Amino acid sequence: MNVLLVIQLTVYILALVLALCISVPVIIHQKDFKGHCLLFSRGTWRETDGQFVISWAPSAYCVFVIISGVILLTACCIQIHRLGHFLYRGLDSSFLSAFVDAVGSAFLCFLSLASAMIITLGFGTWCGDITQRFEECSYAEDENIDQVDNINTAGFYLLLGTAQFGAWASWACWVGLAVCAVLKLCRYHQRENIRVSMAKERRRLLTDGLPPRSHSDEAMLS
Repeated sequence: MNVLLVIQLTVYILALVLALCISVPVIIHQKDFKGHCLLFSRGTWRETDGQFVISWAPSAYCVFVIISGVILLTACCIQIHRLGHFLYRGLDSSFLSAFVDAVGSAFLCFLSLASAMIITLGFGTWCGDITQRFEECSYAEDENIDQVDNINTAGFYLLLGTAQFGAWASWACWVGLAVCAVLKLCRYHQRENIRVSMAKERRRLLTDGLPPRSHSDEAMLS
């Protein structure tokens, strides 16, 4: 059994679940917040009625995270189907295919890292203003802090916390997949070097084993 292929397939399945943990909570969050995105949004507490006056950040932050999750999910589905076929047939990818896997894994690694950084920093900005009134950011889930925008804050901390965990865990998975792809490339390169060395050694042995030519043989050849 190809152990490296089994490891890759297992990590891809885990990365698929984590991709859902990235995109689905953010989609639900935007629905609860009436299309607004809390990432990097700032606010101040109004003394008169205790409402949170919010200056909403562009929704592009949440859209980027959602699209990143969908891209990661699609890549996982393709790779699971492809590697599952290889495992069932007892095959493995070619050198070119392994190279494409390494480049693709590196790109998706940076994509998941960017999503994780956006969620972490953006969520921290929001919670930094929330905790000016509440001791913990999660305490605002049970309060109607913004009647003007009529947002539903119930569960926002759990949703964004899940997305944050999914993004960082997904980044770790894609780092591991990139390492596996590089190891497979190294293995193919080593096999090619061994094959070339054996071919050279075979030619040398055949050349050394030929009897020396006599003068008559040389005269006949001339």
